[in-house]
Amino acid sequence: MVRINAAALLAFAITALAQVTPNDAGAKNVGQGNGEQFITGGCVSDADCSSACCAEVQTTGLGVCSAEAASNQNGKLGCGFVDPNAQKTIADAQAQVKEQGF
Repeated sequence: MVRINAAALLAFAITALAQVTPNDAGAKNVGQGNGEQFITGGCVSDADCSSACCAEVQTTGLGVCSAEAASNQNGKLGCGFVDPNAQKTIADAQAQVKEQGF
């Protein structure tokens, strides 16, 4: 019989959620189009990502840099995402950079 305690289940759920939420630490690279964004960082197109893969997160409509092999996992909709709200996404990322101070 397999027993999973609540803490282990919660840790697994948080890990799964974190994989499809753009990492704020990469906010400075959002919308730059220079291929410097790391995997899990936010993006508005493939050009932002070092992996050349910006995948849309189905639940939020945001872009997250992903490895191509993982671009359809955990609620992501595959590479090639172009954010229709890019200007707002970039402005939000710039505000995050200002808040972080880096």
